[in-house]
Amino acid sequence: MKKSVFGSWFLLFLVISTGIWFLPTATAAEVEDATEGVYTLGEVVVTARQDVVETAGTVREVTAQDIQNKDARTLDQALELLPGVEIRTGADGVPRIDIHGFRSRHVLLLLDGIPLNSTYDGQFDPAIIPTENIAKIKVSYGTSSVLYGQGALGGVINIITKKGKEGIQGMASGEIGEGSSRLGRFNVGGAAKDVDFFVSGSMAARDDFPLSNDFEATPLQGGGERNNSDNRRNNLFGNIGYSPTEELDFGLVASFANGHYGKPPSTNQNTKTDPDPYANNPKYERVNHFQNFNTQFTTSYDFPGPVGMRGWFYYNEYDEKTTRYDDDNYNSMTEKNTYYEDGNSKNWGGTIQTALDLSSAGSFTLALDAQKQQYDSQGKILDVKVGKEYEARNFDDSWSLWLYSASLEYDILLFDSLGVVLGYGHYWQNRDEGDNESKGSYMAGAYYDIIKGSRVRGAYAKKIRFPTLRQLYSVGEGNPDLKPETSYNYELGFEQRLPLNSRVAIDGFLSDVSDYIEKPYDDDYYHNYDKYRFQGFEITAETRFMENVLLRLGYTFMDSEDKSPDSPKDELQYRPKHKLTFEGKYTFPFGFSAYANVIYIADQYYYERSEPFTKAELDNYAIVNLKFDQTLVNGLLDVYVGADNLFDKNYEQSYGFPAAGRIVYGGVAVNF
Repeated sequence: MKKSVFGSWFLLFLVISTGIWFLPTATAAEVEDATEGVYTLGEVVVTARQDVVETAGTVREVTAQDIQNKDARTLDQALELLPGVEIRTGADGVPRIDIHGFRSRHVLLLLDGIPLNSTYDGQFDPAIIPTENIAKIKVSYGTSSVLYGQGALGGVINIITKKGKEGIQGMASGEIGEGSSRLGRFNVGGAAKDVDFFVSGSMAARDDFPLSNDFEATPLQGGGERNNSDNRRNNLFGNIGYSPTEELDFGLVASFANGHYGKPPSTNQNTKTDPDPYANNPKYERVNHFQNFNTQFTTSYDFPGPVGMRGWFYYNEYDEKTTRYDDDNYNSMTEKNTYYEDGNSKNWGGTIQTALDLSSAGSFTLALDAQKQQYDSQGKILDVKVGKEYEARNFDDSWSLWLYSASLEYDILLFDSLGVVLGYGHYWQNRDEGDNESKGSYMAGAYYDIIKGSRVRGAYAKKIRFPTLRQLYSVGEGNPDLKPETSYNYELGFEQRLPLNSRVAIDGFLSDVSDYIEKPYDDDYYHNYDKYRFQGFEITAETRFMENVLLRLGYTFMDSEDKSPDSPKDELQYRPKHKLTFEGKYTFPFGFSAYANVIYIADQYYYERSEPFTKAELDNYAIVNLKFDQTLVNGLLDVYVGADNLFDKNYEQSYGFPAAGRIVYGGVAVNF
């Protein structure tokens, strides 16, 4: 009944929208040009100074307008259309962002230069990062700059936030949708003389998400609403900039988030009466509270002559209280391995960069960084067997280490058509136990403009990533003898500009990874695997042959292989071979716009939980998302409605964890 009500509302909006075209509206060009300022002080790699490294390698950008087009509310939704990027939600109930086969722990996430990866396992939750403060997102793939430091085997996600412009500008919006979802957002910014500021906030909540009507009920999950899928988050963000002279800049950034959410359990289980060797047995877990705070102070100074210096100090803390219960009542803890944990991740440190610009002779950038990582865990777990019962054991663990890096990068532009970049970085991991590690990485890249509009580029990089605190020390799974992971990443691409404001590009990639860290199926402890390989290519095309038309196409082919001796697996699980995306937008002169995107995923495999590790395949799926938007009163008012998973497709990104069915939503935004 609920879906039919929203469907009627959806159709009604289409009729109303097409009937109010005669009201004063903003033109398509005015809407597209209404962009906020960009806060660049926190960027690790400043494009203006390091244009060669981001041109030789693969770097893709998502703008604030892209985010608005598809109504992306969180970071994972903002990135889901990018080639080579796979968003996957599995047993932990958190969206994970994989790049070219590498897991999210191999992807460095930065917010205005603040590292957001957990010190515990190196991962991050993109669903708690809102989009109302984002000016653009730069995704650098496997040959990213050495200035980013260790850890970025798969790439770097660099979130660059908005900045206030002259005067006062702002936005406030409200949105509702299925699953009793509601979202409120605001931002306000401004600037006067040598000071600028920007503040934003949001509140998002849902009671559950609906499953597809095609979902076949199991003993653990009926139809309708997904079990334990409620979610709530609150966000607050702000930055301020001060430029007393043309040469000197100061900046301060701070953000806060809190909330809670459920982790939907597996819909399948492996029992004697109903064997399913591929199934994760259900775990009944909730994050009863999470809280994140981060801040950064930045300054930069351009000395007279060719030298400039930048420095920043940052602090990031994430606290999470998690409970595992006995069953789907979520109110008792009496079974083995039920637990309560209060985990606290902290990292803080500082970076100094010195740039030497020698004009036609090229430029050098030297970066020195020190970072403290700490994880504290307190709680209790039922794992002590007394007779036939299990009793609780209290735990109180604390682990920490220091990371240091020194990186030097040189780039030069020759003949106005050839750019070359070279970089080397050396990194140290100093552990409390004294078992220290050090290792270097390097990259080299170049691009060449064959003729105007035709560019070939290529890059090669050796990347390293040290083991995380969890992989080293976690009770029952940590292994202090782990070696750093090492990848050798290759990229080669060609881009062609076409008439009618169009372009097409093809990019090939190959990564050989040694000492990849994972837990084998038959062991609880982390181990280094000898060699993994990820290889493939991507095709992207875009046209704006008319001012009010946008069409984009992306295709990724990726082959993954476990090349370790005597490995029982060939292809690696949950790395799809094919990803095809399309998005299109048309904006009418009277301010009405129609937007749609399609995501198609094919050939994705998974394995049994134990020997003989037989391989199975997830169903291929195509998801269609739609949004209609009407601007009114010269752009001051914006009314929109949309549908995610328009055709109510039943699909899974991980076996036993069905994704949401059709979700219809609508909202209103006021701009000033």
